[in-house]
Amino acid sequence: MNFPFDSVLVANRGEIACRIIRTQRRLGLRSIAVYSEADRDAQHVRMADAAFPIGGPRPQDSYLRSAAILEAARAGGAGAVHPGYGFLSENPDFAEAVAQAGLVFVGPPAASMRRMGSKAGAKQLMADRGVPVVPGYTGENQDPGLLAREAASIGFPLMIKAAYGGGGKGMRIVRGAGEFEAALTACQREAQGAFGNARMLLERYIEQPRHIEFQIFGDAHGHVIHLNERECSVQRRYQKVLEETPSPFLTPALRTAMGAAAIAAGKALDYRNAGTVEFIVAPDGGFYFMELNARLQVEHPVTEMTLGLDLVEMQLRVAAGEPLSADLMQRTPAQHGHAIELRLYAEDPAQGFLPGSGRLDHLALPAPSPHVRVDAGVIEGDTVSIHYDPMIAKIIAWDLDRERALARMREALADCHVRGPKSNVAFLERLIAHPALREARIDSGYLDRALNEFLPGDALDETAAQAAAVALLLKQDAEAVVDPSPWARCDGWRLQGAEARELFLQTGARRLRVLATGFDGDYDLRLDDATRVHAARGARLADGALSLHLDGRALRLPAHGTGASVEVHHDVQRHTFERAAAYLATTQADADASALHAPMPGRVVLVQTQPGAAVDAGSVLVVMEAMKMELALRAPRAGTVAAVQVSAGEFVEADAVLVRLD
Repeated sequence: MNFPFDSVLVANRGEIACRIIRTQRRLGLRSIAVYSEADRDAQHVRMADAAFPIGGPRPQDSYLRSAAILEAARAGGAGAVHPGYGFLSENPDFAEAVAQAGLVFVGPPAASMRRMGSKAGAKQLMADRGVPVVPGYTGENQDPGLLAREAASIGFPLMIKAAYGGGGKGMRIVRGAGEFEAALTACQREAQGAFGNARMLLERYIEQPRHIEFQIFGDAHGHVIHLNERECSVQRRYQKVLEETPSPFLTPALRTAMGAAAIAAGKALDYRNAGTVEFIVAPDGGFYFMELNARLQVEHPVTEMTLGLDLVEMQLRVAAGEPLSADLMQRTPAQHGHAIELRLYAEDPAQGFLPGSGRLDHLALPAPSPHVRVDAGVIEGDTVSIHYDPMIAKIIAWDLDRERALARMREALADCHVRGPKSNVAFLERLIAHPALREARIDSGYLDRALNEFLPGDALDETAAQAAAVALLLKQDAEAVVDPSPWARCDGWRLQGAEARELFLQTGARRLRVLATGFDGDYDLRLDDATRVHAARGARLADGALSLHLDGRALRLPAHGTGASVEVHHDVQRHTFERAAAYLATTQADADASALHAPMPGRVVLVQTQPGAAVDAGSVLVVMEAMKMELALRAPRAGTVAAVQVSAGEFVEADAVLVRLD
C-alpha cells in the first residue's frame, strides 16, 4: 500500500520515539522528531530525519504543548502525527487539533477518546454493553462528604482512582474509613498535577487480583479484533514491572471469554487503531473491566515477539485507511512461544526505588538476537533527566516456553551493566529467580506485601567478596605489567618476605578490608580481621567471567568491571563492589543528622510542618515531585522543627536542606 502521507511527526521522546522511527524508516517514511531543551542530544533526535525544539525541559513546557508540536509538524512538512504513549497520546483535544490541521492522527478519533477518557464514563458504558465491571461509584458529584458516604456503602477495602489518569498515579487502596479522607486528598492532588483533573472514582478492591490486558485493534471499516493477552500482575505501587504473554493463569475458556469482552469493549466505543482493554481478574477467574487505554502500551513488544507482527506498522496502516488483514479478522493468530518484558530503570530499590538521574558513565546492554530484544532510548554517555520517566531500556526475552524464556531473561540481565545513576538490575535478577514468579503465583499486590523478599539482605556473600577482590587485584597486576620497572610491581616483594597488600571494598553500607599476598592470579586473602586465609589460585578474568580455584573449589563466576567497580554473580545474584579509599571523610550530610535533605532534584508540592512543631521520627514533613512521581520525605528523628527552608512550588537541587530540627 502507498501511504497517503510520506512523513510522520513523533510527538514523544525516549525509547518509544526511537522505536517508532525505526519502523517508519523500514516503511520508507520520513521521520520528524520534537525535543525539549533537556533532550537536545537525545537518541530520538539523532535518529530522525529532522527535529524541532518545542520548549523547556518540563513536560508542560514542551511535550504537552500541542500548539508547538503542530507548528513543528507544519515546519517539517509532516502528513501524520504519531503520539507514542504518554504525554498527549490519550488527549482528545490534541487528536482533534491534529485532524483540524489537516493531518492524520495515528490513534483513535477524538470522539472515541472522549468516551473512554473518563474512567467513570467508560465504566458505565461497559456495564451497559454487558462487559463485567467492578462495583463502585462513578458519579460527577465530588463532594468529599458524598464520596465518604459512597465509600462506606461500597465497603472496604476499596480503591480510589483518578477518573482521567493512568500509570498508577492518583490511586490508593483504603482499608478503613479512618484512612479515607487523607487518601482522597492525596489522590486528588496527584491527579490534578499529573492530568489536570482531580475527579475521582471509587470501586471495590479485589483482593489478590491479577492484571491481565488484551491488545485490540480497530480499523475505519468497522472491524475490531484482539491480539491475545498480556499478564501484567507483577507490579509495585501500581507500576508494571514485568509483563508476559501468554498468561500462565488463563485457561483456554477464560481466554476466549475475556477476548470476546475486549472486542465488545472496542465495538462499544467504535474503536479505531491500537488500544488495550485492561481487566482485573479474581483468584476464582472472575474478571472485571478496568479501563481501555487508547494508545500503544509500553509492553507491546511481548505481543510482537509471539505473533511476528509490528504493531506500529499496523497503527500506521490503519491510520492510512487500510483495513485489517483478512487473516487477522478471520481468527486470532496463534501465539508462538513465550515472551517476557522487564523495565530497566535508573532507580535505587534499596532506597524505596528512589528515581535516579545523571550521566550514564557506562551502559552495557545485551546484544539483540532472535531470543532477546532491547528497546532503549539512551546509550552510554547520555543523561537520565530529572524531568521524565527514568527508564533506561526495556529487555524482552523470547523462547519456546515460559521456563526457557525466563532462562533467556536471566542471561540477558547478566549482560546489563549500568554505571552512573543506580539501577534496578539486581532487583530484576532477584525477581525472575524468585519461586513465586517462577511458579506464576504473583498477584498485583505481591511485591508490595513481600518486597523484602526481592531486596538484598544484610548478610555478606563472602565468596562474592573474595571474587571481587581477586578481580580488582588481577586488574591492578595487569596494569603493573605494562610498566617493566620493578617499582611498578604489585607483588609486595620484600627481602624478609612478601608484604600484604591492603584493599578496601564498599558494598552497600558495608566496608571491607582485604589483605592480599601474591601476584598474577595466585593470592592468599583475609577479609576484615578474620584469621582464616582463603587461597585463590589460577585466577583469570576473560569473556565476562572470572575463573579460579578458591579454597580448592573450581569456580566460574560472571564478572564485569569498569573503573574501580566490579560486579560479580554468585548464587544467581548480582553483587556490586566499589574500590574504596583507605581513609574515610566525614561528609556534611553525615554530620548534619538533624536536617531533612532533598534526595534528588525536584519540585516541592506540599510542606506539612512549620517552625516550632513537634514531630515524630518518620513523620512526613515535605512532599516532592520528581520524575513523574511524588516522594514523601520524612523526619530523620523525633524533635522540634527549628526552620523550614522551602515552600510549595519551589524547585530544589539534590541534597538541599529542606527542614532543620533543633
